[in-house]
Amino acid sequence: MENSTRIGRKGSELGSFCAWEGETLVLNVLGKPGAGKDAIGKVKGHQLNISVTETPVAGRATDHMVRFLAREFGVAVKDIDVVFGRFNVNKQLRIRSPQRLPSVIGKHLGQDVPQTSKPLKLKVRR
Repeated sequence: MENSTRIGRKGSELGSFCAWEGETLVLNVLGKPGAGKDAIGKVKGHQLNISVTETPVAGRATDHMVRFLAREFGVAVKDIDVVFGRFNVNKQLRIRSPQRLPSVIGKHLGQDVPQTSKPLKLKVRR
């Protein structure tokens, strides 16, 4: 049996920490609240580590993460949906039509960047 994670309500499968569904990027995230800085970290298994400075109280860390990722992906906050995990460190996010991809995601997806009407700008981090 293949080891994969179920996503969404449509029953499609995500074989790694991220995948495209049309122009929507689906991310499995391991959140780390109360960190020293906001940062996109490394992949661990089928999750991307994302650290945020906000404390984990009443979903505030998740809200802060969504605002941070909106800036990183070049989208509006409303373009990021928390599918599950608003009050948990294990989350799944759906990002509609990202304009930039952090390097860890761009490297992983390689040639699988969807064709969009807007040019997709890849943000390279050093």
